[in-house]
Amino acid sequence: MREISATENWLLITLGMALSGVIYGLVAYPGEPMIIGAVFAVFMGVPMIAFERRVLLRPLYRRIERLPTVVFIVAALVIYEILMSVGYALATVLMRALGFIPPRPLAEAIVMPFNVFVYALAVCALIVFILRVRDLLGRDVFTSMLISRYRRPVKEERVFLFIDLADSTSFAEKHGDLRAQEFLKALFATFAEPVRRYKGAIDDYVGDAAIVTWPLERGVKFARCVRCIFDILDDIEANAATWRKNFGQVPRLRAALHGGFIITAEIGVDHHKIAYFGDTVNTTARLESLCKTLNRSVLISTELAQRIRFPGTVATEDLGIHAVKGRGQTLGVMALKQQEKLEMAPAFDLRIPAE
Repeated sequence: MREISATENWLLITLGMALSGVIYGLVAYPGEPMIIGAVFAVFMGVPMIAFERRVLLRPLYRRIERLPTVVFIVAALVIYEILMSVGYALATVLMRALGFIPPRPLAEAIVMPFNVFVYALAVCALIVFILRVRDLLGRDVFTSMLISRYRRPVKEERVFLFIDLADSTSFAEKHGDLRAQEFLKALFATFAEPVRRYKGAIDDYVGDAAIVTWPLERGVKFARCVRCIFDILDDIEANAATWRKNFGQVPRLRAALHGGFIITAEIGVDHHKIAYFGDTVNTTARLESLCKTLNRSVLISTELAQRIRFPGTVATEDLGIHAVKGRGQTLGVMALKQQEKLEMAPAFDLRIPAE
């Protein structure tokens, strides 16, 4: 399945909004040029979607999403109204300048008709709902379920990254389960952006651990799976003062990377899920448990490491062959550590994989 870039994603959203405007124009204003409805829909809808996706006015969105649900909904609707009104006014000015619509009084240019507002809000709400469902399931899972890719089991190669919070039990004993859950929620939230940036998918949260996965070719390309974990670690280190202020300590993570063949299948009746079966998943979990034994933060199987071109900022340490609990065969293990960035230049442009 070909990757859809962020640019292509926004082009699809823009085309969807334009099409909705064309449809509305054909119904409400037959005989008018179709470009009018398309331009108005794009100017009114895309900023609203961008706000919802935290691309536009991100600090404001983060501020209002902390509010109680009812207050958040009211605040969001007010912001939607403002964004759509500004878009409506700009579209009016543009269409008038291009000669598609006659000059209008200032009040008509700024205040959109109620029926236009309701239609635009409904279309945007539908798009937001689809995007929210996609976020809930994960981009890859949503697309796969939509096209029924895994309705029948499929054998494929994938990379798995297991990330575990060390000392979570002692934190819960000291601060209580509710506080520990707040700690985990904040931690898992820091995973989201690096995983998205490096085109991975968070498959599941199991207790105090998160499971991230990539199709193998995508995960090893530009060392995305490796960069992902070190970006997470860098983010935590950069915000160490905030973690200490909010929770009294900085999260300490253990992580393991492994890849290979697995069976992927859509399972469930009332609750559907795309699940992964096979030795690769189990081996990754057991490799992560070796982090404590070997006193290393990040481990990778030699099998996977041989398929990755590591950036110059990442040093590898061969730890030899180890018996992994529950696995009939031994496993080559390597430790990964980030070097000081000033000591060695990167192997290639660090910005490439973000795309």
